Amino acid sequence: MTSYRQLQQVLDARPTSDGDGVKIRRIAGRSVNELIDPFLLLDEIHSEDGADYIGGFPPHPHRGFETITYMLDGAMRHRDHLGNEGVISAGDVQWMTAGRGVIHSELPEQADGLLHGFQLWLNLPASEKMKSAAYQEYANAQIPVIELPQGGRVKVIAGEVPGDGEPVSGPVNTGATRALYLDLELAAGSRWELPVREDQTVLLLVFQGATTELSEGQMGIYADGDRLAVTAGADGARALLLAGSPLREPIRQYGPFVMNTVEEIEQALKDYSEGRLVA
Repeated sequence: MTSYRQLQQVLDARPTSDGDGVKIRRIAGRSVNELIDPFLLLDEIHSEDGADYIGGFPPHPHRGFETITYMLDGAMRHRDHLGNEGVISAGDVQWMTAGRGVIHSELPEQADGLLHGFQLWLNLPASEKMKSAAYQEYANAQIPVIELPQGGRVKVIAGEVPGDGEPVSGPVNTGATRALYLDLELAAGSRWELPVREDQTVLLLVFQGATTELSEGQMGIYADGDRLAVTAGADGARALLLAGSPLREPIRQYGPFVMNTVEEIEQALKDYSEGRLVA
């Protein structure tokens, strides 16, 4: 018997800044870690004013989790200590596994004009926090899109979605968390349903228009069930749909380091200060 997931809680994205003064909207914090496990943070950059983002994110470290950057408009250049370098622009995705340690930068490739994108932080299990860093980059053309019969579309960045016959899978290898990452666009008043794993956390962030339950800038957290139904409002909706297997492990975070114990955080800080984070 189908069990539809019900909206359990709503989180509002809040304005803040990060990097070199980049203005963002953020959903994150210790108060929500358990609710959105295995996810840690979701940031949105959306501005046409270069002053809001021109400083970008100069070189900085990470350890213990993954960062996923998805661009909708504009372009950002990534560089890291491993020698990876590339520009991601409209529709492209960068999936970086920090693991034991990465030092990287993300800087805009433009001085003005619309820059719109998201960065998601996805936790790693304790057994994988110190694994080797890895980098995946996918151009827009490599990411499958399902056109919906009632209008709208589903872009499958990670995970699997039923298609017309065969399931449609995203290109990203997501590992232990079995993450689902979709860019969902719905026509006005249309309804879309998706089977989901009962053991997974399911989140929906509306960033354009509205659903019948969520306004623009709100993230919905859904209760247990094996199916999710989303209905667009009168002006349609566009949203990120995220799902992942919760790790249910202790989380200790200090800035760009996410580990399981205070001692591991202290070790990360020591490794970074002594030049051994990425050794």
